[in-house]
Amino acid sequence: MKLSIRHETIYRYAASQAYSIQQLHVTPRLEAQQNVLTWNLQAPGAVNAYTDAYGNRSHMLTLNEPHRLVAIVAEGIVHTTLLDGGRLHNSEPLSPLVFTVPTRLTMPTGQISEYASASLAEVREGRASTGAMLALAERIRASIAYVTGATSVDTTAHDALLQGAGVCQDHAHLFLACCHAMGVPARYVSGYIDPGSSGHAASHAWVDAWVHDAGFEGWISIDVTHARLMTDAYCRLAIGRDYVSAAPVRGSRRGAGEETMAVNVQIVPV
Repeated sequence: MKLSIRHETIYRYAASQAYSIQQLHVTPRLEAQQNVLTWNLQAPGAVNAYTDAYGNRSHMLTLNEPHRLVAIVAEGIVHTTLLDGGRLHNSEPLSPLVFTVPTRLTMPTGQISEYASASLAEVREGRASTGAMLALAERIRASIAYVTGATSVDTTAHDALLQGAGVCQDHAHLFLACCHAMGVPARYVSGYIDPGSSGHAASHAWVDAWVHDAGFEGWISIDVTHARLMTDAYCRLAIGRDYVSAAPVRGSRRGAGEETMAVNVQIVPV
């Protein structure tokens, strides 16, 4: 499938800012199942490209002159292919054990540990099957209703579970917390999805989990929000331990006044 993608992020400030810095993960990863045909990033100030510790194609944007608006536009065309059973066949330098370490957002509290034990009763010594991972996704989808605006980027997996409402990043964080509780390597994925008629946002978050199936040991990619394996309707931007390390745009500023942010993402199959 070919996906035409346009991702626009605009920050507006009530007062002039002296300095802004933004970490950008808005360039698709170099992976076997997706080929970037064209890609362009437009942003003010100095933009320096680098590859982060997780292999994400990243940029650091710095703006050192007075400004009241920062507009970041990333767009291009990506060719994606359908994975067999959601299995990723990428060569990666990091051990999967890197992704067994909880973060503040994915800490397995006592309640999450009980939830994980009940959901993943068959898992022993951190060895999970694709079937078990999909069953966990189904239960999380039933436990946390998709409600736009119900949570924020700072909401933990524990708080989302107690609230029973959230969005894709909350589904992903709870999935990761459950996997951490059972010793299963799992990581956060940020990217895009052709939303079709689902009504969900085109900017999306899901997970990769390390599984042990008959004839396969490795990463599979699961959309927890839809309780299904990743298809060719997805484009992967970044992986990390949670939202913080894989967010498309994240940064800080020096200056007073209110800040507003508007994000518009358009995905069109071509």
